[in-house]
Amino acid sequence: MFDYPEMSLAREDMLQQSELYRPSEFWAEASTSIVQELCAHGVENFRRLPTPLGFFVPTYGSPGNSFSKALSQRVLNPFRQQQGANNKPVLALEQFLEGQLSALSDYRVFLAADRPDVPPYLHTFTESTVGAPVEQFEFDGRKFSRSALNYLLGLAFLKKHLNKERICTVMEIGGGFGTLGEILSHSATEDTRYIDLDIPPTSFAAQYYLSAALGYDHVATYVQTRNLSAIDIESLPKAAVLCAWQIEKLRGQVDLFVNFISFQEMEPHIVRNYLDQVERLGTRWVLLRNMREGKQKRKTGSVGVQTPITTGDYEVMLPAYKLVEQNVHPFGYKTVDGYHSELMLFKRKA
Repeated sequence: MFDYPEMSLAREDMLQQSELYRPSEFWAEASTSIVQELCAHGVENFRRLPTPLGFFVPTYGSPGNSFSKALSQRVLNPFRQQQGANNKPVLALEQFLEGQLSALSDYRVFLAADRPDVPPYLHTFTESTVGAPVEQFEFDGRKFSRSALNYLLGLAFLKKHLNKERICTVMEIGGGFGTLGEILSHSATEDTRYIDLDIPPTSFAAQYYLSAALGYDHVATYVQTRNLSAIDIESLPKAAVLCAWQIEKLRGQVDLFVNFISFQEMEPHIVRNYLDQVERLGTRWVLLRNMREGKQKRKTGSVGVQTPITTGDYEVMLPAYKLVEQNVHPFGYKTVDGYHSELMLFKRKA
């Protein structure tokens, strides 16, 4: 068993916070399972553990494509026996089930859409192997996970509208395991700063990931900032992983706020509170990825939300912002059962 005092301290502190900064119903049970798995198998293996893979470590293959490893093998084995392991149909089916075809599709869109001459310089990015990932694809000699390609597509979408406008301070709520911070630190200019706010234990996994990928001296942590009455954004290093309730302590200005997917797993009043804080910090751009139709409603014995967040809710919750563009294809994603994972870009009104 592994013992993580920092994670335990953050979770104890979380219990003293408003329910706005505690796990939503969607995340409550999962958070407990994540803690148990980290303590049993070690945070250095978080990208291969069952609950993280189902909640904040997205995959193109299993379990993200709804095929279990066992089911994939049951589908593949008869083809392998009849046609041989290196037969073209077998190779094509393997690449489909393993997610490589979907990853390549996203990579091709990213290459076609991005502007290499405009920062952040995304074409140089390659993802680290911190966290022992079970799924990572290599294209043109560089490594990518689904998380990385999701963010690269989102940033390429954003760069369509930036012209020559600089983005220096980026804040994210629910940043998964910190992929956006890694991309920005690798690809952006030296004065770029990334702030991730999340609930533990996810924040602990992100802190571990970014510290290992970027260097411990370049990442501010919850323990380092816990007792500050105010957190000056300009005083933070290249990256910071804070706990959700610390957003109220932030002082300064944000250029870009990002939320990919996690808002759709929260209740509307929680999202509204976060977006009020985003506006308080003078944020100029807001980049969101959300299920247009909203997340599934919670039912007995299943994961879900009480009240889904839909596309229209954001326009109501962001009265100081104008919707610049929304996009499902090519930057977002339409599921096989007809749901739309949609990118939305807002800019602060003059």
